[in-house]
Amino acid sequence: MTETDLVPVFDGHNDTLLRLYQSKNVDVEKLFVEGKSGGHIDLPRAKAGGFAGGMFAIFPPPVEKARRSAVPLAPSDSEPLPPEVPRADALNSTIAMASILFRLERAGALAVCRSAGDVRNAMAQGTVAAVFHIEGVEAIDPELTMLDVLHAAGLRSLGIVWSRPNAFGHGVPFRFPSSPDTGPGLTDAGKALVKACNELKIMIDLSHLNEKGFRDVAGLSDAPLVATHSNVHAICGHSRNLTDWQLGAIRESGGMVGLNFATGFLREDGRMNADTSLDVMVRHVDSLLQALGEDGVGLGSDFDGAMIPAVIGDVAGLPKLIDALAARGFGRALIEKIAYRNWLSMLERTIG
Repeated sequence: MTETDLVPVFDGHNDTLLRLYQSKNVDVEKLFVEGKSGGHIDLPRAKAGGFAGGMFAIFPPPVEKARRSAVPLAPSDSEPLPPEVPRADALNSTIAMASILFRLERAGALAVCRSAGDVRNAMAQGTVAAVFHIEGVEAIDPELTMLDVLHAAGLRSLGIVWSRPNAFGHGVPFRFPSSPDTGPGLTDAGKALVKACNELKIMIDLSHLNEKGFRDVAGLSDAPLVATHSNVHAICGHSRNLTDWQLGAIRESGGMVGLNFATGFLREDGRMNADTSLDVMVRHVDSLLQALGEDGVGLGSDFDGAMIPAVIGDVAGLPKLIDALAARGFGRALIEKIAYRNWLSMLERTIG
């Protein structure tokens, strides 16, 4: 496949800002623009893989270790929730990662997009389109004053929780096998946050949220329900994946789901194992299409935040998944919907 044949991909979730943030004492602009081995996304590999942009997540890492140590290495049905992150620590890391995002924009590596029109314009110009997203809103105070500041800076999408509790709700622990019914629903502050996001046109991401919190958002929000990086619970019975009723609620709202490439959320055995085939990814896509329809499925790789199948490797490997969908019999129009058109439509209906 030549570069001119590449299907553009707009991706629902990556943790590249976290990886750059943890690259201490490194010129992060140079690291991203010039690229190097390690990690999943940089500019040269993005261009090679047809990566047109996506939600660039800011994830406040655990305080005790500057990495995702809270994710277990092997499946467990009794894994506890990781501890809460103090707001002061989360605020520091959130602002630092936002700074990296804007420094990358100044370096010409990407464009921070505040509307669907901005995304389309960036894609038309061949510039990586980055939507400012927060995964776990520990940096936001219950009074929501910081929400206004972040929105003014460009925040257009947020996941209320990562897989841990905070002042707004409870995430799902990394349990397998497990349903997502693992704790209480949103707090009063969490419910107020949902309403504020609707008013500000900030997209709400349901990935990592537990079942009762999901029900609360579904009952409160007037926007389509979106899970940016989640898979099908009926195939992989992980607490992070979506059950039939959740998928039904997403479809009823006109929402969508982005396929997560994390192997522990793909495989029937729930294991993080890079020796994972494209076939199981296509199986999840098939199941999502059956549950949500052609307009409800996208990609949400979790690049730089998870172990992904070795056959893909990094963002340059995206065409291999596109080819696998084509080999499954998906036509070009459907592949384009999954690769980017559905996300553009969803952004138009959520952030404007």
